[in-house]
Amino acid sequence: MRAGNTRLSPADVPAAFDAGAAAYDRLVDANPEYHAHLRLSARRLRLPDRGRGLRLLDAGCGTGASTEALLTVAPHADIVAVDASQGMLDAARAKQWPPSVRFVHAPVEELAEHGITGPFDAIFAAYLVRNLADPDSQLRAFRTLLRAGGTLAVHEYSVRDSQRATWVWHAVCWGIIIPAGWWRTRHTALYRYLWRSVLGFDGASRFRDRLIDAGFTAVHSETMPGWETNIVHTFLGYAQ
Repeated sequence: MRAGNTRLSPADVPAAFDAGAAAYDRLVDANPEYHAHLRLSARRLRLPDRGRGLRLLDAGCGTGASTEALLTVAPHADIVAVDASQGMLDAARAKQWPPSVRFVHAPVEELAEHGITGPFDAIFAAYLVRNLADPDSQLRAFRTLLRAGGTLAVHEYSVRDSQRATWVWHAVCWGIIIPAGWWRTRHTALYRYLWRSVLGFDGASRFRDRLIDAGFTAVHSETMPGWETNIVHTFLGYAQ
């Protein structure tokens, strides 16, 4: 089946990332703000004492960009980084990491089965929740993994609340992301999935409500500067 004619579902995403892992870092590096914005979301966790004594979960770590962002604000924390894609994890593990970082191949829905239990002081979920079949169940599970007062930061696309953001997203996908994906990999299914999944995901206000429904308190969100304003957001909530 030709990738251009393939329509991915959330269940297909890990395998699609396996196939695209080799080119993934080169593609995201073409966006000069990609890593800077992950670091901004990590800073918004407001972790004390550069992470000393803290235990963090990087849920959906991919090739390690979100893990690297956490290390910039919490270099002394113990970090458990998990992803469902073996190919993405292989790319992450090929990089240099301190001994405080541990990578685990596991779907985020099956953490306990892979020996990953709480409590965590914070959970960072970058570009993950939009790809889950049952985000509400997973958000509730994240809350139970956090210690009392622990923080969840969801770094995620959300464009529904802004017509401008929606049109910018269309333009960036069809003008840059999908053609670049084709140029690098000769496949477009994953990048078309990205385009559609963002359009179908919650608006920022709806996702904040979803976090409240999952039991998080003091829920709020902040968007990114630059072209990703009202496209990428940091959603924050706290466990009681």
